[in-house]
Amino acid sequence: MDLRSRKPSEKKTLKPKLEEDTAPSKVHQRRWRMAFRAIYFTRVLASLSRKVLENKSLLRSVSYHAIDVPNENQGNDNGNNPFFDKERLSEMVREKILQSLANFGGIKQIATMLESHPESGISGSEADLAKRRNGFGENRYKKPPLKGFLSFVLETFKDTTIIILLVCAALSLVFGIKENGWKEGWYDGGSIIVAVILVVAVSAVSNFKQSRQFEALSDENNNIQVEVVRDGRRQCISILDILVGDVVPLKIGDQIPADGLFLEGHSLKVDESSMTGESDHVEVNEENPFLLSGTKVTDGFGYMLVTSVGMNTAWGEMMSTIRHEVNELTPLQSRLNVLSSIIGKVGLTVAITVLSVMLIRYFTGSTEDEKGNKEFQGSKTKFDDVMKSVIDIIAAAVTILVVAIPEGLPLAVTLTLAFSMKRMMKDHAMVRRLSACETMGSATIICTDKTGTLTLNQMKVTEFWLGKEKVYASSSENVPSSEEVKHKFRELLQEAIGLNTTGSVYKRDPSAAAEISGNPTEKAILSWAVNDWAMDVNEPKHSCEKIQIESFNSQKKRSGVLVKRIKDGVVHMHWMGAAEIILAMCSHYYLKDGKEEAIDDEKRKEIATIIEGMAAQTLRCIAMAHRKVEENERIQPKLGETGLIFLGIFGLRDPCRPGVSEAVKCCESAGVKIMMVTGDNLHTARAIAIECGILESNFNNEAIVEGVNFRNYSSEERMARSSEIKVMARSSPFDKLLMVQTLKQKGDVVAVTGDGANDAPALKEADIGLSMGIQGTEVAKESSDIIIMDDNFTTVVTVLRWGRCVFNNIQKFLQFQLTVNVAALTINFVAAVSSGKVPLSAVQLLWVNLIMDSLGALALATEPPTNDLMRNSPIGRSKLLITPVMWRNLISQAIYQVAVLLILQFKGKRVFKTNERVNDTMIFNTFVLCQVFNEFNSRNLEKKNIFRGIWMNKLFLAIIAITIVLQLIMVELLKNFANTERLNWGQWGFCVGIAAFSWPIAFIVKFIPVRSGCNSGSSRENSFHH
Repeated sequence: MDLRSRKPSEKKTLKPKLEEDTAPSKVHQRRWRMAFRAIYFTRVLASLSRKVLENKSLLRSVSYHAIDVPNENQGNDNGNNPFFDKERLSEMVREKILQSLANFGGIKQIATMLESHPESGISGSEADLAKRRNGFGENRYKKPPLKGFLSFVLETFKDTTIIILLVCAALSLVFGIKENGWKEGWYDGGSIIVAVILVVAVSAVSNFKQSRQFEALSDENNNIQVEVVRDGRRQCISILDILVGDVVPLKIGDQIPADGLFLEGHSLKVDESSMTGESDHVEVNEENPFLLSGTKVTDGFGYMLVTSVGMNTAWGEMMSTIRHEVNELTPLQSRLNVLSSIIGKVGLTVAITVLSVMLIRYFTGSTEDEKGNKEFQGSKTKFDDVMKSVIDIIAAAVTILVVAIPEGLPLAVTLTLAFSMKRMMKDHAMVRRLSACETMGSATIICTDKTGTLTLNQMKVTEFWLGKEKVYASSSENVPSSEEVKHKFRELLQEAIGLNTTGSVYKRDPSAAAEISGNPTEKAILSWAVNDWAMDVNEPKHSCEKIQIESFNSQKKRSGVLVKRIKDGVVHMHWMGAAEIILAMCSHYYLKDGKEEAIDDEKRKEIATIIEGMAAQTLRCIAMAHRKVEENERIQPKLGETGLIFLGIFGLRDPCRPGVSEAVKCCESAGVKIMMVTGDNLHTARAIAIECGILESNFNNEAIVEGVNFRNYSSEERMARSSEIKVMARSSPFDKLLMVQTLKQKGDVVAVTGDGANDAPALKEADIGLSMGIQGTEVAKESSDIIIMDDNFTTVVTVLRWGRCVFNNIQKFLQFQLTVNVAALTINFVAAVSSGKVPLSAVQLLWVNLIMDSLGALALATEPPTNDLMRNSPIGRSKLLITPVMWRNLISQAIYQVAVLLILQFKGKRVFKTNERVNDTMIFNTFVLCQVFNEFNSRNLEKKNIFRGIWMNKLFLAIIAITIVLQLIMVELLKNFANTERLNWGQWGFCVGIAAFSWPIAFIVKFIPVRSGCNSGSSRENSFHH
């Protein structure tokens, strides 16, 4: 007690004593000085603390984490983090610092600080979501800037032939202006420059547009749907909408959507190879609770608390530095590049030959000008005239090379792939790898799942059997009253259904309808329990404690849980899974009155017969079993799988999708075999296969096999049997992989559908992996080439049709372009050698090149698929790129064009009594119009009716119209620019008539029989394997 706090009477009693100590010791003086310093120091600290509090900031030290708790009455208008230091939190998870986690007070304390609850998540109100976005940001990462339009322009200008043409054009421009002045002298060089710029612009615009389209598809591919818990309710949202504080359920195959902490779960393992490069799977639990964005769940299940999103995660930082460009070279593009190289070399040879011949003829005085005078007269000819003539010759030769090099082929492939990808997206198929578009057209067999692909994946419990007695049927079937069963087995059934599941039931209030989440099987059973038998499946979660869990996977086909009842401490083991597997684990079964009875061989056979009967009705059979667990066997690495009591069987109906049988018939008529690979038992698989049309009602027993039997065959037996098998039941992911490998060894081009994480090896091994967009896990999607967004088999058939269309469109354009190449090279070569001049100028050849490459590719590469494509046999692996049919068509057209144009070249002036310029214009006009009419011929390689379905492709008709209009302008209005003369009506009529005659020629030629060039036998090559 200090002196200021004493009463006056007490102060008086001390006075005499103080007066007695008239000579205080040095010790007492030191003590007084220390006391004074202590008082002074505390006053200073008090003063400093008042200043700090007034400034609303905290002094921090490295020994603790300071938390700024805002006043509830104060807003967060400044946009600062309303929770706490997000950088420290992000660093803790990213670097996996356990000490920092302890300093924060543990995971539950962090959840409290983030105003989240481990079970109910965040509130999910708009105000709460906005506060979290402002405080922690969104789950998006900054993308590197995309290549601009000018980048594509510059890339196109880097082409060697374009550079040479521009140099020649510039020199021609200089000499032309010097000789004829600005008014007339710029035409030759300037027109080449304009034509080159036009070609470059069209190419750059096309590439730029496709780049943006691929980027949009990439964004769509990254927009994953994620399940979160908000306000106690599970809901699906975009991964981009994940926020800090969200509680995210995790299961096998999921991608971790953001950085976070493990809340609860069992046997959760994560593949962190995408972040760390380590292939070993990391177990996540209380000792290692850190989860990193972008990693994949490989086993178990659990819940996570999101602590960092977007650029605050390691994944976000990494992805922000990666530019996604479509540099993938598809197998077809590789083959076309080889073809382009060969054609380019031929073109180079022709160009060099033409250059040499024209230079020799010029300098030997063999060429004449328009007035009939020799162009080169030795020293009498001016240097400028010589240089101009040489430049014109070089420009003509280089232009021939430009026309010869089929740079339109890669453009055509890109166009048709981009077009098909865009249209396939509308048809519920998202392409992840470009090569899949073309490879799908080669497919000879499709291995498809049953659930959700052939069926609707809308499961409903239609029967429930307790032991050997049916106690529930959804139909009007007369079933004895189940009230006794409900009463006696309510607690046991609630535990078996409510605890042995990853699904959940949410009710906002007791009178509200239940919102049920989980996989389709779980949702069906939970829905039956809640709606049909009025069970409270959430009650066991409060009255029981889970001790051990074995999660379901497609290998085991069952899941188990060990639970302890809180009220009496009794421990139960519950199993649920495929009925025949659960039955094999049981030694007893229940009677309706609650008594147990042993299962002997006869009773086991009776129950097995019940299961077979249900399966024959296309029901999926799911059984439940349980037993009490003694104390001495509770601590085991795995749950016991023997001595169980058989509880009951659910019969779940999943109806076939409408249109599946028609789609299966369509595939079979197209020569594509359909094989159903399912985890269901033999009887269910057989019934569904017959309903879908995969099996005939009188099918051969060799057509159906169980996965375990196929697995145990020798490699020779598998090779022999695989061609006969149409249904593989009770198959594991390994069986599916084995089937794919066997089929590929036989030479088939295999497409496989899959949705689970365990399907990833088969999806990768297949020529085309097709994952499911609704039920598919992220691991399955990343392993696939195409995502079927609606999980529908008819969409798979649509993808097959588009795959064939891609290859067919490329062949159409290839035939069209090769016809132009052969005709242009032949005409210029013959004319140059014989007369020393080429009939088509550089500008005219560049215009032909533009029609052929850009406009032609756009017209023919965007043809939609027709039903005729599905009447042809599969392309297979060794389909020739240029088939005998194509050679027949293009050679006949090329011969006709060359013959007509050479006659015009040498006899045109005399026949039409015109000058050389008009004659050259007629040659140019006829040549272009021949290509326009030949585009119609190229629409169908084999069918004689080339106009069938033409009104379906409005773009084709528009391009034809644009080409004709531009040709009119070139001939009639741009005389100086295009080196042309205006033609009269008769000359136009002659040009059109000659060009139109290509139609009857194409019709007649198609009567000539040729082999198709398709070989789908054992000699298939692997050119389409990705």
